[in-house]
Amino acid sequence: MSIQAIGILVVFLVSVILMMTRKLPTILVLPLMAVIFALIAGIPIMSSDPKEFTITANVLEAGSMRMSSAIAGLIFGAWFGQILNKVGITKTIIRKAAELAGDKPVIIALTFLIAASIIFSAASGLGMVILVGTIIIPIMLTAGLSPLVSALVLLFANAIGVTFYVGGWAIYKDVLKLTTEQIANYSLIPAVPLIIVAVVTILYYNSKGAKLKKAWSMPLNNEGQLGNNMNVRSIALISPIIPVIFAFTLKLSIVPSVVLGIVITLILATPKRPVHVLSSALIEGIQDTAGALALLIGIGMVLNAVMAEPVAAILKPMIETIIPHSPLTYILVFTLLSPLAIYRGPFNIYGLGSGIAALLVAAGMNPVAAMVALRVNSNLQAVCDPTNSHNVWVSDYTKTDVNEILKKTIIWLVVAVGVSMVVASFVVTL
Repeated sequence: MSIQAIGILVVFLVSVILMMTRKLPTILVLPLMAVIFALIAGIPIMSSDPKEFTITANVLEAGSMRMSSAIAGLIFGAWFGQILNKVGITKTIIRKAAELAGDKPVIIALTFLIAASIIFSAASGLGMVILVGTIIIPIMLTAGLSPLVSALVLLFANAIGVTFYVGGWAIYKDVLKLTTEQIANYSLIPAVPLIIVAVVTILYYNSKGAKLKKAWSMPLNNEGQLGNNMNVRSIALISPIIPVIFAFTLKLSIVPSVVLGIVITLILATPKRPVHVLSSALIEGIQDTAGALALLIGIGMVLNAVMAEPVAAILKPMIETIIPHSPLTYILVFTLLSPLAIYRGPFNIYGLGSGIAALLVAAGMNPVAAMVALRVNSNLQAVCDPTNSHNVWVSDYTKTDVNEILKKTIIWLVVAVGVSMVVASFVVTL
C-alpha cells in the first residue's frame, strides 16, 4: 500500500471518528474530506489550463452540481409531502387508522406501522417524522404501549416508507448511474424482510415491556391534531402511493412521477386555494430538506474527488481486494459489516458510502449489486443510527435513550439485512 493510500485511509478514518463523536457535522466533513483526498493525490488547487482537473473547478464547483438529479428528486418529493399535509390527507390517514384499530394496543401499533409507512413512502425528512410522530405517539402511549414500542413503530415505518420513497431513489441514479426502473425492480428485496422484522420486533418488545395506562397528557380527541376539521374524500387517500405506482408500472423517472402525483392529488382533494397550497408547500418542503440538500452537495464533491483519475488510481488496488466475487462473500461482507452504515460510515449512501460505492463500481462491481446492498444497509441505518435527526427527536419525544434504541434494534436489523442479502445473492448478478 502506497503512502498516499495510507494517507487517504487515515483521513477517511479520522472523518468517521469526527462524525461519530459529533465533533464536526457531516455537511462539513464531506467537503473537507473531498479536498484533502484531492490534495493527497496531488491534484492542483487551480490551473491556467481549463482542461486540467483541479480542486476549485472540478471538486468544489462541478462536485456541488454532480448530484443535481438527486437534489431535484428530494425537493419534488418534499414538495409532494407538504401538499399531502396541507390538503389534510396525512392526518386523515392517521385518524382513519386510529378508528380502525380501536382500543387494542397491538392492533393500534401495527395499524399505525402500515399507515405511517404509506405516508413516508410519499414524504420523507425530519419535518414529516415530527408531524406524524406528534399525532400517533400520544395515541399509542394513551392506549398502553410503552415509549420504546411507540418509538419503534415510528422508526420502522420511516425505514419502510423510505424504501419506496421515489424522491430518495435519485441518489442511486446519480452515484451508480442506474435507471429508475432498475431501482424500482429491486425494491422488494430490502422491503419485505424489513417489514417482517419490524412486526416481530414490535410484538417482541410489546410482550416484554410494561403496559402503560393513560400515560400521556395530550387529549386523544384533539380534533385539530387528528385532522377531523378537514374533509378529505376517501379516494384522495390513495395519493401517497401514486408516484410509486407510476415509477413501477409506467417506468417513469422520479420527477415526472412526483409531478403526476401532485396533479392527481390536487384533482382528488380539490383544496380551496390550490395555488397557495402549491407555493407554500414548495417553500416548506425546501426548508424541511435543507440539511439533506447540503449533504448531497458534499456527496457530489466526494464523488468527484474519489473518481478523479489520480485518486482512483491510488484507491483502486485497495478497493479491488474487498469486492465480493461470490454470492457467499457478497452476503457475508454486506451483512457482517452492515453496522458500518451508521454514523455516516462507509456503507451509508448519504455519508462516506457514496464514494465507496462509486469506487466499487469503477473497480468492476455490478452497479445493481452495489445498489441493492446499500439500500439494504440503509434500512439498518434508518432505524438504528443515533446520529439521525429523526432518531434524536423520537427518543426525546418518547423519553427513551437514543443509544438504547440502537442496542434494542441493531441485532434485529442485522438479521433483516442478512435475509435480504441472501435473497439478493440469488437474483443479482455480481
